[in-house]
Amino acid sequence: MADKSTFTPEEWTLLLESVMMAGIAVTAAEPSGLWGMMKEGIASSSALLQAKTDASANPLLKALVADFETSEGRTAARDGLQAKLKGAKPEDMKARCIETLKQARTLVETKAPGDVAAFSAWLHQISQKVAEAAKEGGFLGFGGVAVSDAEKATLSEISAALKVA
Repeated sequence: MADKSTFTPEEWTLLLESVMMAGIAVTAAEPSGLWGMMKEGIASSSALLQAKTDASANPLLKALVADFETSEGRTAARDGLQAKLKGAKPEDMKARCIETLKQARTLVETKAPGDVAAFSAWLHQISQKVAEAAKEGGFLGFGGVAVSDAEKATLSEISAALKVA
């Protein structure tokens, strides 16, 4: 099973970025306003917490979560995100996020093929939780849909990028 030592520092940063990009892609597809963005951010964080506390979670996922608990890991992820997303409009952000997910999946498939299914499924799970976190299209919490058409389309793109059914 793979861990941080399996990857170069640049590769590890790509994996850290991909964890964040899984949620950002969905948020960029249909921005939900302040409360929606907060709910979506909490959904992404809860997926990290779940991987940390799940005794049966893949060791690579646990290593990624453990690195997010360090200031170095958070800084690497944040700096990488800023570099890739700086100045991007929401539609460009979504495309850049999905490209990062493709790159991360390919990297894990190459360096840790035994972990690629769990890694890809986890990233997809994060994006699904973010999509379901806040209603879209309502007014003051009334009406709207759980997952908008734009979010559904983005989830399909993420599934394709991660090769998840």
